[in-house]
Amino acid sequence: MVNEYDVIVVGSGHAGCEAALAAARLGCRTLMITLNIENTALMACNPSLGGPAKGHLVREIDALGGEMAANIDRSYIQIRWLNTKKGPAVRAMRAQADKVRYHREMRNALEREANLDLKQVIVDEILESKGRVIGVRTNTGYVYRARNVVICTGTYLSGRIHIGEANFLSGPYGQHAAVRLSESLARLGFELRRMKTGTPPRLDGRSIDFDRLIEQPGDDVKGGFSFWSDEPVVNRAMCWLLRTNSKTHKIIRDNINRSPLYTGAICGIGPRYCPSIETKVMEFPDRESHPLFLEPEALGSSEYYLAGLSTSLPENIQVELVRSIDGLERAKIIRYGYAIEYDSIDPTSLKPSLEAKSIDGLYFAGQINGTSGYEEAAAQGLMAGINAALSCQGKPPLILTRSQAYIGVLVDDLVTKGVSDPYRMMTARAEYRLSLRHDNADLRLSKIGYDIGLLSDEKYQRVVWKSRTIESELERLRAWSITPTSEVLQTLSDMSESPIYSAVSLADLLKRPSLSYQDMARFGFDVKDLPPDVISEIEVQLKYDAYLRKQEREIEQFAHMESRAIPPDLDYYEVRNISTEAKQKLSKVRPRSLGQASRISGVTPSDITMLMLHLRKTEQ
Repeated sequence: MVNEYDVIVVGSGHAGCEAALAAARLGCRTLMITLNIENTALMACNPSLGGPAKGHLVREIDALGGEMAANIDRSYIQIRWLNTKKGPAVRAMRAQADKVRYHREMRNALEREANLDLKQVIVDEILESKGRVIGVRTNTGYVYRARNVVICTGTYLSGRIHIGEANFLSGPYGQHAAVRLSESLARLGFELRRMKTGTPPRLDGRSIDFDRLIEQPGDDVKGGFSFWSDEPVVNRAMCWLLRTNSKTHKIIRDNINRSPLYTGAICGIGPRYCPSIETKVMEFPDRESHPLFLEPEALGSSEYYLAGLSTSLPENIQVELVRSIDGLERAKIIRYGYAIEYDSIDPTSLKPSLEAKSIDGLYFAGQINGTSGYEEAAAQGLMAGINAALSCQGKPPLILTRSQAYIGVLVDDLVTKGVSDPYRMMTARAEYRLSLRHDNADLRLSKIGYDIGLLSDEKYQRVVWKSRTIESELERLRAWSITPTSEVLQTLSDMSESPIYSAVSLADLLKRPSLSYQDMARFGFDVKDLPPDVISEIEVQLKYDAYLRKQEREIEQFAHMESRAIPPDLDYYEVRNISTEAKQKLSKVRPRSLGQASRISGVTPSDITMLMLHLRKTEQ
């Protein structure tokens, strides 16, 4: 038996899949170990990907050479554009997945990798020697050795399911819980925390009165999530909007004493931005209703996911809840909702590379780091897998900054600020979100993916062509001027546009919100037949030029602070005139730079000033 590897990945969820594929594609002999190979890339909760910020993460994974975007493009059944009436910083796609096909396609991708072995075994222990990981031990006592190990355990780590008064050890969907692995991590000195998430009941579509629900069709989208796919989008399924009502809320209030969230049975911290229906009703008593979405789980299946009704109430109460909703009066539940508690670590115990500070070669990614969501997990898995592979090759880690990517924001938030509840990526977390758009992830990150060896030359050349084409068109538009001739003024009037009073370049004219690239043909400009994403980028760069330039200056200031390195062995207790809290927080996080230090909760601007002065004195 082969038991020597470069990289071992523990877990085959969304984080584990990206980590294993990245390491294998970068030339490392990789082993993925999973509790159940049938649950590879399992969508244990909502059967969808994307949305604001989350969709940005999927696009960035794709730009770097990851798999998630390509996999959802192979398995989606509906795609919608969100926030289309808002600015480009928050626009994003959301895809409804055929969760069965999503799993099958991801497993196929794993099985095609020559450098990747898959094994269905249970890992009980992480092995280390002299401060470095050396492998893992399974429940049968067999040892697999590796130079680097990536832990991607999702919600399986000492998982406990709660349904009403009942609770039992389990992973999602009734799978095994990894109990001994929790004990191993605790012995290695990691601080374990209990987190909680939940899922709604799944309904039998044959018992639903769809005529009473509001249809939510897919959109006419030119392309899917992956930058490298040229396949047209075909929507194959319908989703529906419905709402809770006063009867629903009364059932919850009358039975709240049977919810483990309110009896004290659950001690884990739940997600702030995806609360249970019990939490919504009890914390927002003035709300007359809450929106719900009915989403198909897979093509050819009658099972439907009732998004927005996450609950851990007893089964009979769940039936009452569901049947109190218009259109669901005769609905049958196929799978009952539940809450699940699981162990996670304090992510401030990790370096920005997602490697543990205390044990070399041990990386963590996904919900074990205190995050929620498939997209957040996959982004971490990709970075952990890349860095585990780079470490094997003797190369420095890849660390994305907050000004480069949402992935950079995600990782920096985790390792610098830590988490108090399951972390969800949102556009509001990104200071430079106008520059970190859903549509330009390839322009921002593809060279990085290409340089490390994860993105093929063919894909990278497509980005090079796109970048050059955009710049060429921008130059042509800047060079083409129009003057206020009678013909030009009449054209503007016909377009319901205000007149011009002096010579204006088409680049400046195109800054007007109502004008498009194609409209420039009316002024004699040779409009080229360009892909929609290229035209969109041209328009965004011109219409938001002033804002983008301002953000560029802010990014330059940010880069200056990030480049001011802090020695890794600095004794913060020797820094004069900073608070005791700052000394404690800085000593725990051990920031790499002044920029990172400034983002630590409890560290004030005056603390940063004193730290900067201390660094100057020590360098003299």
